[in-house]
Amino acid sequence: MSELNEIIDSLESKFTKLVQKLEALEVENATLLQELNKSRAEIHNLRDTHSGLETRYDSLKLANSLLGNEENKRDTKLKINSLIREIDNCIAQLSE
Repeated sequence: MSELNEIIDSLESKFTKLVQKLEALEVENATLLQELNKSRAEIHNLRDTHSGLETRYDSLKLANSLLGNEENKRDTKLKINSLIREIDNCIAQLSE
């Protein structure tokens, strides 16, 4: 009978330890989920910032090329031609 009590005590002890480990893992999981959500939000913000900076860079590049920078003369000509085509399309649509 005492062996049975020892086995039961041992099982209770192991069960208690398992419950404690489970609770600790649940707390750790919740913490990691919060960190993951925070990181996802930060990544989203950084992507938005990157997109905005890319747009500003392209605008500055275009402005530089329009100022007659030797390096960007070809880009300037291509952009002007593109703008002329867009204007021609608008005029054609208005005249219909």
